[in-house]
Amino acid sequence: MSPYHHGDLRRAILTAALDVITTDGPAALSLRDLARRAGVSHAAPAHHFRDRTGLLTAIAAEGHGLLAEALAGGTDLRDTGARYVRFAREHPAHFQVMFTPELLRPDDLELTTARALSGAALTDAVAATANATTGATATTGATTKTGATTDAGDHTDTRQARIAAWSLAHGFATLLLGHNLDGLLDDLQGDQEPEEVFRNLPLTLFAPPNPAP
Repeated sequence: MSPYHHGDLRRAILTAALDVITTDGPAALSLRDLARRAGVSHAAPAHHFRDRTGLLTAIAAEGHGLLAEALAGGTDLRDTGARYVRFAREHPAHFQVMFTPELLRPDDLELTTARALSGAALTDAVAATANATTGATATTGATTKTGATTDAGDHTDTRQARIAAWSLAHGFATLLLGHNLDGLLDDLQGDQEPEEVFRNLPLTLFAPPNPAP
């Protein structure tokens, strides 16, 4: 058995689990196998994660925390979306688990807290873009520079924009990780990373149509 200092075993098991998920997917996870990889007794992982669901929940919570950090500082929705795609490329195992709720313990405090942080980062990007575009405040019920008051419609618009932005970035990242874009990106990508290609997608999607000849 390999000796571990206090706290090292939890990280070692998480790292081993991420390796398994990256290679074979979440279904391949086994606490007994992870214990063998870490060189500890088969019961040791249960002291930190209780069971397989607890381990996957810890991975998802860590992933949402990393995503919140990755999205922080985004300059606009395009930049935030590119950061989202880069996160998915750099943390594919986390990404697989984070958005598969049937694998997770939904009421876990660490998970719900981390998920709220990543969601707030995306909402902040939507609100910042809206402010830059319209000059309206992002705070519901606040008074704008024109003296108008925001209402429920503003909140609805922000939520719809968040769903639209999330759908575009998440869909691109999911297709990318599944190698579904391998052929399509060849001509577009060149020396660019996929997230840089993503930056141009909203411009292409929402560009005005070319006038008829």
